[in-house]
Amino acid sequence: MSRRTPGRALALALALAAGTAAATHPASADPIPKAPGHRLVDAYAGAPAAARPLPGTPPPQHPYLAPNGRSGMHADGWGSATSPWSGPLGARPRADSERMAPLGGECATVTFDRAGRIVTVCGTFTGFLVKLLDPRSLATLAEYELPQRPSTVEAITRLDFSRIFKDTSGGAYAYLDHEDRLVLADSRQHIVRLAHRQRADGGWEFTVTDDWDLGEWVPHDCATWADPYPDGSCDPVTSVMPDWQGRIWWVTRQGRVGTVDPATGTIRSVRLNGEEIQNSFSVAADGVSIVSDHALYEFTAAADGTPAVVWRQTYDRGTGTKPGSVNQGSGTTPDIFGDGGRYVAITDNADDRMHVLVYRRGADVPAGRRLVCEVPVFAPGASTTDNSLISWGDSLVVENNYGYENVSSLTFGRSVVGGVTRIDVRPDGSGCETVWESGERSPSVVPKLSTGNGLIYLYTKDPNGLGVDAWYLTAVDFRTGRTRWKQLVGTGVGYDNNWAPITVGPDGTAYIGVFNGLAAVRDDG
Repeated sequence: MSRRTPGRALALALALAAGTAAATHPASADPIPKAPGHRLVDAYAGAPAAARPLPGTPPPQHPYLAPNGRSGMHADGWGSATSPWSGPLGARPRADSERMAPLGGECATVTFDRAGRIVTVCGTFTGFLVKLLDPRSLATLAEYELPQRPSTVEAITRLDFSRIFKDTSGGAYAYLDHEDRLVLADSRQHIVRLAHRQRADGGWEFTVTDDWDLGEWVPHDCATWADPYPDGSCDPVTSVMPDWQGRIWWVTRQGRVGTVDPATGTIRSVRLNGEEIQNSFSVAADGVSIVSDHALYEFTAAADGTPAVVWRQTYDRGTGTKPGSVNQGSGTTPDIFGDGGRYVAITDNADDRMHVLVYRRGADVPAGRRLVCEVPVFAPGASTTDNSLISWGDSLVVENNYGYENVSSLTFGRSVVGGVTRIDVRPDGSGCETVWESGERSPSVVPKLSTGNGLIYLYTKDPNGLGVDAWYLTAVDFRTGRTRWKQLVGTGVGYDNNWAPITVGPDGTAYIGVFNGLAAVRDDG
């Protein structure tokens, strides 16, 4: 992610051993190169939109997360994928980018501290870096090198980089807490909290404030990578999130669910035998919603912190992994939504057509009444998603990722079949209705809804007969599904999104994690 010389790499390694990372001063911009053909496609299409804020109540502010919109990939504890700020309206928008490494450099989780600085985790072909970035120039202020993932080591050894794209462990899912500390699980099976501060000389640095070793509870012989580990010798931690009581919950690829009490260091866990967890999860004041490749769960914690299942609901997991999915099962982080968090939604992996599934969350829901609706979406034989839904009020928005595998999938002008759909739960809870369908092709982005202006932001790519791979930030009206405008971000594989999110910042900029770094689109009119 950084442009490192051998001497700089050694300095970073020494800083890592000391628990801090070397700080850097803002550097001149190093934009991601555009591939040939960028002058052959439209730079902009459509017209500026007027801001029309959405009525409704946002998800409650989680007491142990940074403010809503600042804390992580899915924006808040409920996983709504919404932002309270108005993103770009399309008034002479300008696209900028920063290349984080010669190969790779994708910045997946983008969070914002109190001053609006970006705290992010970026992945290269050699490992993950935590970075502190200036939100305007995207220059690096400080960085912290994380331990290499087994998939990275194996990919380099075997020259098979496809392994990296199916590994969601090692820090890809991280969150910023209420004290501006980044919390993640690294590839050593440690949960770490990282604080950042400005030194007396004006530079910035990261410092490890807490480190919890899960080695006693999680197999950690992870010298190499396998899919899956047949002997159970390694079980990478997929994601971490806090609950409303301050415990840090964690899940592993092979179905372990656990908690850490930060005050005492007490660790507790349970195992979902024969089930895999590749997605993150959502938390409400009364429970934790987790989806495996077999079932959706609601958990609470016992008095000693041990995770306890409140209810379990199986779904149609299909007969195999579709092109556009990481594994055989739901590709969505559960969305908690509705009045008081009464509902939770995921998608299934049904063979013919994927369904959006909405369930009642209550612990006392009568037998046979948990499922609210099961809505088929997109074309038969060509529907899947590996990204979170958007949820606002009683509405859900889902995109179709069918056909996207990795950064080689959509070269030479190719694209996916696409599709975006809005579904609303009926006011009386008796079922759901399809409100609109859009044909936009958003291959792999985690989309965002700006409740401050009523626009959904997608990252789209249309087929191109000249073989130009052009990527656009695309604004769609939440109310109608109409596409309002598109702004070219870049051309070529360096601008492929590869599963990273769009994140709307406090200053109204839309940030997009792309294969070679981070892109930004902001109004200039």
